[in-house]
Amino acid sequence: MDTNMLTKIEGDQYKKRPDVKVGDTVRLHMRIKEGDKERIQVFEGIVISLKGSGMSKTMTVRKISMGVGVERIVPFH
Repeated sequence: MDTNMLTKIEGDQYKKRPDVKVGDTVRLHMRIKEGDKERIQVFEGIVISLKGSGMSKTMTVRKISMGVGVERIVPFH
């Protein structure tokens, strides 16, 4: 695939996101599907890493839940 075409397609898919840095506290609203039901779960934690660039950028968010550390890797865009 042509690089210019790929860049244009990716550019159309970007959403305006706030500037997030390592150490920031974020609140993620995650859609959870359990059987035939669907709900929104809030996951609040500290950003511990940012990896990748462009459409493949991800962030790792960590929180402590009931004394246990929980980390989630989520796509940025």
